Amino acid sequence: MIFLKKDNLRLGLTFGLIGPLLGLIIIYFIKFPSYSFMDFLTYFMNDNKMITSVGSLSLLANVILFTIYINTHRDDTAKGIFLMTVLYGIGILVLKILN
Repeated sequence: MIFLKKDNLRLGLTFGLIGPLLGLIIIYFIKFPSYSFMDFLTYFMNDNKMITSVGSLSLLANVILFTIYINTHRDDTAKGIFLMTVLYGIGILVLKILN
């Protein structure tokens, strides 16, 4: 667990990439356990309301990680998490516009 104490951009990018995916999986298990995961993803990708709500909730995982790393003064890692959060947000916005 020593790698969690590091302060580098690559670690932040990795956490920023994984955080929303874990958030999405948690939302799936809590709110949509009767669906198959592929049906859930199809529903998520094709419903504008779902894109906004589930997309935003899945980004909360990054908000939590970002807050932890900012408060512990590991700014390079926090920058990576923030960058991935912005990229995910842009992706959600593009998905919503194209839908």
